[in-house]
Amino acid sequence: MLEQVETIVREVAEEVVLPKFRALAVGEIEEKSPGEIVTVADRASEVLLAKRLAALLPDAGIVGEEAAAADPGVLDRLAGDEPVWVIDPIDGTSNFASGREPFGIMVSLVRSGRPVLGVIYEPVPDVITVAEAGSGTYVDGVRTRMGTDPLTIGELRGGVLTRFLPDAVRERVEAGLPELGAALPGFHCAAHEYRHLVTGGEEFALFWRSLPWDHAAGALIVREAGGVVRRLDGTEYVVGDGRTGLLGARDQISSELLRKALIDGLPSHWVTA
Repeated sequence: MLEQVETIVREVAEEVVLPKFRALAVGEIEEKSPGEIVTVADRASEVLLAKRLAALLPDAGIVGEEAAAADPGVLDRLAGDEPVWVIDPIDGTSNFASGREPFGIMVSLVRSGRPVLGVIYEPVPDVITVAEAGSGTYVDGVRTRMGTDPLTIGELRGGVLTRFLPDAVRERVEAGLPELGAALPGFHCAAHEYRHLVTGGEEFALFWRSLPWDHAAGALIVREAGGVVRRLDGTEYVVGDGRTGLLGARDQISSELLRKALIDGLPSHWVTA
């Protein structure tokens, strides 16, 4: 099934996403909520992905970013035991709408809150990152494993996505940044952030918002490459649990070092919400 999903994602990118890259007309970009935009390409991509994925696995539910924006009740489909396709039709929409990279398409298949298949496709520069539970992570067909040599906190470099952090959390995180090797600003595109992580461009990524379409595929891809993706209290990430805060890291030891440097000491309601 993974190869079929790869084909679907590539075809949708070719048919409705790439033709609009750097070619959006006036009126084809809208603000769907304060600070959040959507384009005609996002909507067309989601419709086409949903149609083709439904044909591939008719019994699966579908949770798409734009459908959920229109009706938050769509997220309830993740609560059951039935398989659910989770779709991010264009991740990094602000980049895409501005005519710049990176941006990507993300699709995952989730069962009982656990992603079992994940595809991240970056049409520019045509890189695809995929994983299936128990089968490893592949970037353009090449098996990818994250580093296992021990690193100190001062050697860890990664994206610290502070845009959505509540003030109290931001203050705590920023107080710990001097301990790190480097705190990177991120790419405004989780699709690229996860590929950057599994290919060694960074050792971790810290997110506050954890909407299913932004993280289900990436979490599986990190795990299958040997890394970990945890909530800020160190518990497992369950897709659709409604909680906030995620820390992806190259290994469990690095994850624990990062939590101690950036998170420990916060009131429990901030890390268990």
